[in-house]
Amino acid sequence: MADRARAFWTVAPGCGEIRETPLSLPGADEVLVRTLKTGVSRGTESLVFRGLVPESQYTAMRCPFQDGDFPGPVKYGYASVGRVESGPAELAGRRVFCLYPHQDRYVVPANAVVPLPDTVPDARGVLAANMETAVNALWDAAPRLGDRIAVVGAGVVGCIAAALATRIPGTCVELVDVDPRRAEVATALGCIFAAPSAAAREADLVIHASGTAEGLATALGLAAFEATVIEMSWYGDRAVPAPLGEAFHSRRLTLRSSQVGAVATAQRARWSHRRRLSLALELLADPCFDILLTGESPFDELPSALARLASHPDGALCHVVAYD
Repeated sequence: MADRARAFWTVAPGCGEIRETPLSLPGADEVLVRTLKTGVSRGTESLVFRGLVPESQYTAMRCPFQDGDFPGPVKYGYASVGRVESGPAELAGRRVFCLYPHQDRYVVPANAVVPLPDTVPDARGVLAANMETAVNALWDAAPRLGDRIAVVGAGVVGCIAAALATRIPGTCVELVDVDPRRAEVATALGCIFAAPSAAAREADLVIHASGTAEGLATALGLAAFEATVIEMSWYGDRAVPAPLGEAFHSRRLTLRSSQVGAVATAQRARWSHRRRLSLALELLADPCFDILLTGESPFDELPSALARLASHPDGALCHVVAYD
């Protein structure tokens, strides 16, 4: 067994490289995983890659197997699908998902990996972390039968949240985005698409996931009397103006954050992080989510690919990294 692995590191704002890293032998309760695919979480990883994680969030933003510290050099990422090469008999040879950075082989505790269902292909499996975030947001949002729901921001998490919401009987879900190319995505996911200027108002529930101040203003403007706006965006170190004048008070709106680090309050007494992640993987059996996979490149090209995605995303959703 080789005692070295190769991993992607952000070494300075806007600059990354692939480095060799030590690889230990797995212990009795550990697994050795050979990576098949990883996914680039374009929103969060772009902020990390550009060095925009605020100092106050250095601890909160650490991912489970991160090496190094913000702003860098740092090995960061959390969407890895691989095959167990060595470990407990019940996991040996199985495909698994792990919240691990971009690295070709790694050793982790056996309880840090979750088997992929046979119905989920390798590439689609990298969406598990995004699916888990969307599941948690829907738990926080608590949509009801027949709700009119607006999802503002058709990135990966917004698209998944909209797709899940459409499965609730009687709901009418509108996916709102400034990019008209998202209309095709909305149709594939079973949603209505609208530009911000044409979006339906008087929504019972609004989910905001655009990561922009303009999107937040749109979300608040679409909310009906006493509706809730769930804020899923993470803005890094940016100050974000919010239009809390005009009708915000007279409509008695609720603006509430949702973040995946803690299981939603309504489920926390019964659901562990592992159970929630297992659910996310099961939900990815639906092939409709393949439309969110908008590009793939080899691991060796990740430094240039991430630089391009961070500076000129050009409508990219989830970018998949392939390993030999």
